[in-house]
Amino acid sequence: MEWITAPWPWYVAGPMIALIMFVLLAFGKEFGFSANLRTMCAAVGGGKYASFFKFNWKGQIWNLVFAVGAILGGYIAHTYLMPSEKISLNPKTVAELETYGLSAAGEQYIPPELFGWDYLATWQGFVMMVVGGFLIGFGTRYAGGCTSGHAISGLSNLQWPSLLAVIGFFIGGLLMTYLGLPFLLPGQ
Repeated sequence: MEWITAPWPWYVAGPMIALIMFVLLAFGKEFGFSANLRTMCAAVGGGKYASFFKFNWKGQIWNLVFAVGAILGGYIAHTYLMPSEKISLNPKTVAELETYGLSAAGEQYIPPELFGWDYLATWQGFVMMVVGGFLIGFGTRYAGGCTSGHAISGLSNLQWPSLLAVIGFFIGGLLMTYLGLPFLLPGQ
């Protein structure tokens, strides 16, 4: 049982993702997690109000099943398979994270200082969670898909727009990490 609770190395997860992509390509499918929001809106009748939701959503049921499986898998992993030992972080990283107000760095996978109601009630938490969530939603729609859809599915299909989107995601991530995040963490 220990093998399933321990973090899996890249040489297990990477080939599994590649295998899934080969299977999807063989069946003519394209993976994209954010596309499920459009499918759900179409399934509940969104096509009556916007032409964007008028499409054969039943052909995307397999993607909805994947999304439900990912959510259930995440719940099961968090509830029953979470390792009890500390996270192996470099002491320098732990010390730096503590300067940003993350006192439990290395103790748990989800920092309670970032994922709690107290932090959400601060201006930093509001910007990080609400404004950040809106920007992610807008960026996903503007780019025609999310990071998983473009980086995993789009690049494996050699799609030029996906390469541009992934480059944009990386630039945005670097800008946020080095210019925005230091001002939004609880200790600032």
